[in-house]
Amino acid sequence: MSENLQSSPTLVSNNATKDDSKIAAMLAAEAADDRKGGDILLLDVAEVSYLADYFVIATGFSKVQVRAIAQSIQEKLETQLQRLPRQIEGQAEGSWVLLDYGDVIVHIFLNQEREFYSLEAFWGHAETIKYPLAS
Repeated sequence: MSENLQSSPTLVSNNATKDDSKIAAMLAAEAADDRKGGDILLLDVAEVSYLADYFVIATGFSKVQVRAIAQSIQEKLETQLQRLPRQIEGQAEGSWVLLDYGDVIVHIFLNQEREFYSLEAFWGHAETIKYPLAS
């Protein structure tokens, strides 16, 4: 069952453009980086999935860090874009936290879970954007 389902229409974007989605994904990646998340990448899944425009994937190196990364992302997207996740999963366990913003879905894994589920391989046909971006 869902741990958190937000329904405030002012804080959940239902009409995000692809550019809005990319901004949200980049801010999520930046927030993960602020909390020392590892191997951060964005997958542009808009052309290959109806689920979202972007997946953001990051690794935390402890359950505490996974939760801290998730909290940092939530705070940054709420503060800068006035957006709350539609749904949050896995926060209590802390080995894989999923933040669903509709157009952007964020996955924060412990390393062993990330290797096991291998979302990068599963969505390998999507465009991959490494973070930080090359200058």
